[in-house]
Amino acid sequence: MSTDITRRKFIAASAVGTAGLAVSVPSGSAAAAAQPAQPEKRDPTRFQIACMTLPYGQFPLARALTGLRNAGYAHIAWGTSHLEDGKRVPILDVKDPPGRAKDLASRCRDMGMEPVMMFSGIYPEAKDGFEVLRARILQAAGGRVPQVLTFGHTRGGNEKVWIERFKQLAPICRDNNVTLVVKQHGGETGTGAACARITREVNHSHIKVNYDAGNVMDYLNGKVNPLEDLRACAAEVRSFCIKDHRFFPEPHQDCGPGFGEVDHYRMLNLVAFTGMTISLSCENIFAPGVPRPSKPEGIDALARRAKEYLEFVIQALQRPRPGN
Repeated sequence: MSTDITRRKFIAASAVGTAGLAVSVPSGSAAAAAQPAQPEKRDPTRFQIACMTLPYGQFPLARALTGLRNAGYAHIAWGTSHLEDGKRVPILDVKDPPGRAKDLASRCRDMGMEPVMMFSGIYPEAKDGFEVLRARILQAAGGRVPQVLTFGHTRGGNEKVWIERFKQLAPICRDNNVTLVVKQHGGETGTGAACARITREVNHSHIKVNYDAGNVMDYLNGKVNPLEDLRACAAEVRSFCIKDHRFFPEPHQDCGPGFGEVDHYRMLNLVAFTGMTISLSCENIFAPGVPRPSKPEGIDALARRAKEYLEFVIQALQRPRPGN
């Protein structure tokens, strides 16, 4: 009986949504005793399972779109370039007009896939960071792509510059119905907590966090637990770049979801009942320790596996519970 009670307590604790994540309260304190016994009930998160075109980077964009459609994806993320007639060509050049993004988005929608995110291709602290990010936001607006992704340099960023530029970009994002999301990439912004500190300082609904557990494990060499890190920033998270990471067998490397050491069940449980729409864009779908497929059909199979894995995770987390 004591084992069953412990198990129920664990499940109840792990079910806490983002409503209780903004503040960490020491156990045993008066403040902890004052906390409500049950978390606030919210509607299930509307997860959008997407795959980036990135895994198909060694093949033409057209083949990436066909592969993801045939793998069953209803959502897609653009990133970043593809081999076209032997030359590497960006999906969208920063100088392309918003109409080019509109055409690409229409192409995706005609194939039954809704775009959810695109890469900015620039560090926020770069000399031309503001101009490039502004151009990417306008491109996203042209294609009705809801999010633009950015991240910092692995050697570290400049928090003051980030905050200043994000505050300038925030009204542009709002006016164009685009959210700028920042994810972890080593250095000073290697954790979700660090990214959330910046977005909270900006304090705008269109400047938020994208969470990448694989990057947290990779760049910080396993020294930061993604679950604890996500707890510190979950209220700011509006999307995920899905990749896993495996430390054994060496060398440690990023990999597809379910192949590594990230517990996606516990991770996504932290945002499973936000009432919001949150996209899950698979960035790495490959198996660790084995050669990557040389033919696109092999990538198709891995893309389908990643989608099905995430579907099972979400079904398990959001299934009706007795008494609900």
